[in-house]
Amino acid sequence: MSYLDFYQLAQEPFSNAPVSGLYYEARQQAQALVRLTRAVSGMKGLALLVGDIGAGKTTLARRMLDQLPEAEYEAALLVIVHAGITANWLLRRIALQLGIDAPADEKLALLSQLYQRLLRIHDEGRKAVVLIDEAQMLATRELMEEFRGLLNLEVPGKKLVSFVFFGLPEIEENLKLDPPLAQRVAVRCRLEALGEEATAAYVRHRLELAGASRVPFTPEALHEVFRYSRGTPRLINTLCDNALFEGYVAGASDVDAPLVERVARELALESAVPVGEPVTVSSGGPRSRIDLEEIDRYLDSLLE
Repeated sequence: MSYLDFYQLAQEPFSNAPVSGLYYEARQQAQALVRLTRAVSGMKGLALLVGDIGAGKTTLARRMLDQLPEAEYEAALLVIVHAGITANWLLRRIALQLGIDAPADEKLALLSQLYQRLLRIHDEGRKAVVLIDEAQMLATRELMEEFRGLLNLEVPGKKLVSFVFFGLPEIEENLKLDPPLAQRVAVRCRLEALGEEATAAYVRHRLELAGASRVPFTPEALHEVFRYSRGTPRLINTLCDNALFEGYVAGASDVDAPLVERVARELALESAVPVGEPVTVSSGGPRSRIDLEEIDRYLDSLLE
């Protein structure tokens, strides 16, 4: 028997791998997705989403990719795995992601291939979009200049490609390496940590989607989850996964506050709020149904 059987779960509810079936959309995630989608729909060139470690940037990037209709978009997700990439590697990877089977080695020939491919996508009535995850790894002026050059590929009145950067806050400093590119950021979004109510809703939501008929965490335990995770989704997942396992080992039908606190200390997590002090809850609470038209009208009002 595993803790899944013990707590009657169909799958792991707190995996840190991006699992689309367990996606939790707090209000800030919904608003960010609307803003970013609007940017690529209007082919505005460059959009940016930043967040601290574990805030859910990769999950949101994959969610956005899944939601862009194939009939309307030639969309791809490129993950930057280290900071040592070259401009040539970057251009070749973008070419491959956009459907060029044999990217040229010589730069001018490669740019010509990209331009012709983007023209074909445009002529098909679709939009080319490349999502860049871990964009803070793009840490040289040369790389920033390549993106500016690609954004210069356009037809009268319309850009041929849009980019969305997902990264840690230091991506803002990287953009400053090429001031003309920094000026082309059309949309900026930031993911903040969840508040206490949203953290509890996140836990309940993941458990429900994993098949739970009840929430094995007591209200006090959920408070401890927030206190030690600081509302960071990755830490919530790690803490809850370990707490469920330890609850199973102890034969506890309910995961209580002392158990969560013990697990948190074993994971070397520090409490964000001392016991007994009041907690300020952010506005990023749960929404069972997101009215995207309402959010769009709100964003329109901000731009007027």
